[in-house]
Amino acid sequence: MTNREKLQKLIQDVFLLDPSEFSFDLPRSAVETWDSFGVVSLAVGVQQTFGYHLTPEEANGIKGVNDIIKILECKGISFE
Repeated sequence: MTNREKLQKLIQDVFLLDPSEFSFDLPRSAVETWDSFGVVSLAVGVQQTFGYHLTPEEANGIKGVNDIIKILECKGISFE
């Protein structure tokens, strides 16, 4: 499974999204379940899936799926 596929599965699982609702351009504002609890769940999922612990500032600053990719790529995790 590629990192893109892992991230897609993580987002779908954390935010209870149907595969048809997911895109890598998905903004946080379009996901009803992406609230403060969702941010914590996402941070835990990112750590478990990719081995990177998001700082509170990073986690709260995420505006969409692409932001997660940018953060992880800066830490050397490839999404190509």
